[in-house]
Amino acid sequence: MSHANIVTEQLTAAGRAIEHDSFAVIDREVASHGYTADQWPIVRRMIHANADFDFNGMTDFHPQAVAAGVAAVLSHGTRVVADVEMICVGLSAPRLGHFGMATHQFISDADVIEAAKAEGTTRAVQAMRKAHHLGLINGAIVGIGNAPTALIELVRLIHDEGARPALVVGMPVGFVSAAESKDLMALENAVPWMVIRGRKGGSTLVVAAIHALLGLAEAQEVLQKASA
Repeated sequence: MSHANIVTEQLTAAGRAIEHDSFAVIDREVASHGYTADQWPIVRRMIHANADFDFNGMTDFHPQAVAAGVAAVLSHGTRVVADVEMICVGLSAPRLGHFGMATHQFISDADVIEAAKAEGTTRAVQAMRKAHHLGLINGAIVGIGNAPTALIELVRLIHDEGARPALVVGMPVGFVSAAESKDLMALENAVPWMVIRGRKGGSTLVVAAIHALLGLAEAQEVLQKASA
């Protein structure tokens, strides 16, 4: 289906050929995987982003994750709330714009920094709290690639304050609480999620996963238009 996409493809024929050839190499070199037809394009793009085949098997999905993410994208106007600016910068503005999506992050806001100092928490915790208090998390795709404390705080917001993101892309990288934060998210049933188990992760992987969702959404959009 991806060959019918326009917005979520590379802008030049040469770029598209390289990307498609790379995906073909990944498909050939992966001996087997246990992902569904909708999950595999996400994992494959993550492998493509880092040339790391460990994500085949380390990536885990809530049963409704892909469907929820695609539905959120197709609803147009869905927000992406990120833990760090790198995710917002990495996401393609034209692809987001096609679906009326905007990004938000608050990690460097003065009030976030001051609250973190005053309460002895991290900026990432306070940034998630700010996003929730501004009403931005409910219905959003929340992408966390850098700060395990942001993911832990998001789980708390879901449980204690009724936060209801459309999808959580929880992929923080690190040695302190990273694996634990993703295991905690994977216990959640109230909202859909996708996570990378263990220490690996990062903002690049979040961007890759969201770009894959945008591609799946456009493919569905193309099919809907063709059958209308």
